[in-house]
Amino acid sequence: AYTVHPYRWTTIGSLEHLNRATLDEFMDFYHTFYVPQNATLSIAGDIDLEATKKLVNLYFSDIPKGKNEVPRPNEVEPQQTEEVRATIYDNIQLPGVFQAYHMPAQGTDDYYAIDMLTTLLSKGQSSRFYKEIVDKEQKAVQVAAIPYSGEDPGLFITIGIANMGIEAEDLEKSMDAEVEKVKEQLISEQEFQKVRNQIENDFISSNSTVVGIAESLANYHVYFDDTNLINTEIDRYMKVTREDLMAAA
Repeated sequence: AYTVHPYRWTTIGSLEHLNRATLDEFMDFYHTFYVPQNATLSIAGDIDLEATKKLVNLYFSDIPKGKNEVPRPNEVEPQQTEEVRATIYDNIQLPGVFQAYHMPAQGTDDYYAIDMLTTLLSKGQSSRFYKEIVDKEQKAVQVAAIPYSGEDPGLFITIGIANMGIEAEDLEKSMDAEVEKVKEQLISEQEFQKVRNQIENDFISSNSTVVGIAESLANYHVYFDDTNLINTEIDRYMKVTREDLMAAA
């Protein structure tokens, strides 16, 4: 899916890279990235602010600031204009279909439409993927859409695990057909409201626990330098229209 951008490899790297690295390279990596200026501490709960600051100072102030500049990737993935397809054979019981399309980065208007499209297609047993492909056609035991988003443009991934006796090509056609339906016809107001309710419920639920609040604050700070998004992020989802969903598809 990527040819230039660092997203072309997994975050943890490969065993080949680890085995090839020298001790000096490990130490340099640690001293470059595992430093206070490259970390975010998020504390939520029923705390005394001044007492908490003293505790943070007690446990963290003696950690020295890193001396190296923390590098940030600036590679831009060129637009891809044709399909890349691979058929992989393995010792498996059921064939699978895995699709990936480039999608906008986190925080962009189109990102929120894509995220809501994911909910429409595969959130729960009343979603379009499940109702049509699993229940009605019985072509799959599982179908899902996953927005693998990031600071830079990520991947909109759809996954289908075929039912017994169903060819992968047949399942792929059904998955594509469901996306085509969203492209060709506006979803009903009722279904759109259901999607909005699901998005709102997930957002509120994610911030209903102390650890959820702490994680949200940390994420909004790291990715957008704006912790107040915990109060306003839901508004960006609510601005998405039925036409936006069609365009996203």
